[in-house]
Amino acid sequence: SEAAELLGLMHYMEGLRLLTAVELVAPTSDENVTVTDTELSGVPVRLYLPRRAPGGLRRAVLYFHGGGWCLGDAGMHAYDLMSRRISNELDAVVVSVNYRLAPPHHFPAQFEDVYSVTKFFLQSKVLSQYGVDPARVCVAGDSAGGNLAAAVAQQLSEDPEAKTKLRAQVLIYPALQALDLDLPSYRDNAHKPLLPRALMVRFWSEYLSAEPALRAAMAANRHLPPEAAALLPLVNWSRWLPADMRGAHTYRSPALGGAGLARRFPGLLDPRACPLLAAEARLRRLPPAFVLTCEHDVLRDDGAMYAARLRAAGVPVTHHHARDAFHGAMTFLAWPLELALGHRLLGTCLDWLKENL
Repeated sequence: SEAAELLGLMHYMEGLRLLTAVELVAPTSDENVTVTDTELSGVPVRLYLPRRAPGGLRRAVLYFHGGGWCLGDAGMHAYDLMSRRISNELDAVVVSVNYRLAPPHHFPAQFEDVYSVTKFFLQSKVLSQYGVDPARVCVAGDSAGGNLAAAVAQQLSEDPEAKTKLRAQVLIYPALQALDLDLPSYRDNAHKPLLPRALMVRFWSEYLSAEPALRAAMAANRHLPPEAAALLPLVNWSRWLPADMRGAHTYRSPALGGAGLARRFPGLLDPRACPLLAAEARLRRLPPAFVLTCEHDVLRDDGAMYAARLRAAGVPVTHHHARDAFHGAMTFLAWPLELALGHRLLGTCLDWLKENL
């Protein structure tokens, strides 16, 4: 991808998308689940409907895939397997959303797509159409999808038009803030697969802007608008991280950049892009959360800090920290990339959902 971009053949993300395209599978029904590709609120989704006779109203999970807001697809083999297991084991309707990707689409397009689908699905007539219990609906997502799930939960909690509220949120190694890209997890895991720091910086910059200048500023952690100074306590890892995650690292406040950054890159200060920036009053209204973090992951501290802030706001939180895991581990569900670790992490999420949804 880097070579193709340097030669002017294709954008870096287009090259990476070729890798994800190899993983796509057709919407194929089986003895347990009916699978179809359709649209909800004008947004493409892959829909999973249990085939067994309902014993009553069903649960529902709206799932947002990962891929740094630039890659990924609900039809990738791993996400298809994950959605089938969720649908079958929970007897749940699963809506896996194919939101627009960057580039060419930047924030807030991705958020708007998943929010539109969620709000549409939560209408009484739509829930009734699919036999879903309005009191048993949750949002879930991994990585960039975890970011979108957190943002959707926040926005819905304040939306006067949303009469049906979420029962739960499942955030799987989520990316939750772009103010400080020098957290201990970014330092510890800067060069580890599958998400080195340089790639996460690229994902954030592509999500927020078409300007290459943002990526260079983020790489140096000198991209903060002066207006961000008041928000830094919300992402201060010396306060919000557990001691064992802080380790021997010393806190350094991110350097403020030049004037005009907030106007050029408004997503940096927007909780819809960076849910960790939400005020405590907003967090208080959120449904119970399951947050999964992995030790060998640059995003480890985002999830851990959000779990701490949710607890401080009085939200019931289960924070499961996998000390033997890395970013993306839960998608390793099938040969030739099948790991017992992936099945174990998915099982942990499913067990929580069985108890809390």
